[in-house]
Amino acid sequence: MTIFIPPLPDLLWEHVIRAGLAEDFGTGGDATSQAIVRPGQRLRAVFRARHEGVVAGMAGVRLAFSLLDPNANFTALKEDGCRILPRDILAEIEGPAEIVLGGERTALNLLSHLSGIATATRQVVDAIHGTKARVCCTRKTLPGLRAIQKYAVKAGGGSNHRYRLDDAILIKDNHIALCGGVASALKSARQRAGHLMAIALEVDTLDQLETALSTGGANVYLLDNMGPDMLRRAVEMVKGRALTEASGGITPDTAPAIAASGVDVLSLGWLTHSVKALDIGLDIDL
Repeated sequence: MTIFIPPLPDLLWEHVIRAGLAEDFGTGGDATSQAIVRPGQRLRAVFRARHEGVVAGMAGVRLAFSLLDPNANFTALKEDGCRILPRDILAEIEGPAEIVLGGERTALNLLSHLSGIATATRQVVDAIHGTKARVCCTRKTLPGLRAIQKYAVKAGGGSNHRYRLDDAILIKDNHIALCGGVASALKSARQRAGHLMAIALEVDTLDQLETALSTGGANVYLLDNMGPDMLRRAVEMVKGRALTEASGGITPDTAPAIAASGVDVLSLGWLTHSVKALDIGLDIDL
C-alpha cells in the first residue's frame, strides 16, 4: 500500500540540497572524478534498496542532480510512501558521469535518512492498527531539516506535531514551575491565546490532570511517561472533552498497549532525532 501525501515544493528541499552539495564539493570539486572520468563520459545508474522499508525523499534526490545539471535524466520508479523490498529499483539517473558521481552521496544520504524515518513510522503505525490512535512526530528534528523530516513521517503514515513555537501554546513542566502551578499556567495561557490558538498542557500525574480539568482545562493533554493503566484512567477523566496524547519512551513494542488505553495520539521524538537510516545504494548499470 502506498500512502499518498501532497508533495513539498522544491523551495523547501532546495536549501538542504544546496548545502549538502556545497559541503561535499568544497572549493575544488570532485577530485576523484576529475582524475578518472573521461571527458564527455556518461553513465546510467539505479538506486536500489538493500532492505525492506518505505520510501521518502524522491524530490530531494531529483534536485541533487538537476541542480548540478538541469539536463540530467532522473526517473523515480517508486513514489514516496511506497513499501519496498530488497533489490527493488527505486529510481534511475542518466547523465554525465561526473554529475552522477558528484551528486551520489548527497542524494543517498537524504534518501536513506528520510526513508528510515518513513520506515520506522510505518512500523509503529502498523503496530497500533485497529486503534483510534495516530502516530505523531515532535519538534525534535535536526536543525534545517524539520520540514522534510516531518514530510517523511507523513510518508510513513504518521502525523505532525507543531512545526514551530508559534503554532500553538504548549505548557510543559518548566512553564508550570515558572508559573507556580498548573492552574496559574493555564490562566496565563488563556489570557494570551487568541480564539484560534490551541492550548496543550503536559502533565505527568493524575493530580495535575485533575487540577487542570477543574480550572477550565486545555484543548490537548500531553500525558507524559504514563503506563497503559494510568493512561486509561487519564482518558476516563478527560471524557472526550479534549484530545489526549501519550509521550515518553514509546517503541513499536510498547505502542500497542499504549494505543489500546484510548489515547488519541502517540508522540515519538526518536522518529526524527535518532532513527536508523534505510540502506539504499547507487549501482552503475554498465
